[in-house]
Amino acid sequence: MSLKSRVSSTKMLWMEEEALGQEEFLYCCGAATQLLKFGSADCWLKGISSNSTKVLFLIIPGNPGIVCYYKPFMRILYKILNQRYPIWAISHAGHCVPPEDMEMMEDVELEDVFGLNGQVEHKLSFLRRHVPKDVKLVLIGHSIGCYMILEMMKREPKLQVLKAVLLFPTIERMAESPQGKLMTPVLCKLRFLLYVPIYFLSFLPESVKASLVRWALQSLQSLDETTVSASLNLFNVDCAANAMYMGSQEMMHVVQRDDPTIRRYLDKLIFYYGSNDHWCPITYYEDMKKSFPEGTIHLCQKGIRHAFVLDANLEMAQMLTDWLCTDIAKLL
Repeated sequence: MSLKSRVSSTKMLWMEEEALGQEEFLYCCGAATQLLKFGSADCWLKGISSNSTKVLFLIIPGNPGIVCYYKPFMRILYKILNQRYPIWAISHAGHCVPPEDMEMMEDVELEDVFGLNGQVEHKLSFLRRHVPKDVKLVLIGHSIGCYMILEMMKREPKLQVLKAVLLFPTIERMAESPQGKLMTPVLCKLRFLLYVPIYFLSFLPESVKASLVRWALQSLQSLDETTVSASLNLFNVDCAANAMYMGSQEMMHVVQRDDPTIRRYLDKLIFYYGSNDHWCPITYYEDMKKSFPEGTIHLCQKGIRHAFVLDANLEMAQMLTDWLCTDIAKLL
């Protein structure tokens, strides 16, 4: 085989591996963190990418912050964008089961890293350590990830944010929402009672756990096996405890909408509200439109649920690229 053929073959193999996604674990602020990557930093470091501007799409998940739930969405988005830009998702600290040779925590670098404030600092620390400063960011937040993105932009004004897309944004009055009224007593007062059944369920064989997940999600027309494997993290006591602990803080601290930050970065923000979202009732969308009539604020017309990663990945990826087409065209 000629050198040219070997180079071409190697490049094709690299592109195929990139299209499948790469999972890795690292410590960030002393907490186990999972990173899911479609496209790597090689496109910046080695000049593989044809675009002159370095761009990273970074997903900040909802709660639980298990990145593999977003894998089908990321795969579709990566293909729609012709594998031109890396698309990464970072888990919340302690929400994913680390490998056997890795503890949930090592030397703690941040007080209360599993709390809501700590999770925001966790994402900023990741960006400082693992993303070059000249890389422009397209931030994609889901649910509480939207609150985190607004906090990140407020705390670190020098972030090179090209656009921030906030999907089903839980950025205000969480405890007052229909779902919040239901979950607040559980998360704030009764969550310790939930540890007992989770503890006993954790000893079940993986195949039995997977069957329980499939039974719980049987109403879905099609169930991606990635969703099943991602859900197995919830059978881990530490992961479940960290997710519920963060949830309890969400109910207490996500109260007032941060209008000054929204106003400051309004031209960079895209909001997408659900039409039947029990975490963000339609009145929240109406209030947002009234407060920021010039903003890019959409209301779902497709009946997509809050947990869009379960059955609406294609629709969401297509809409997102439509919203960003003008900004992306400027980079070419």
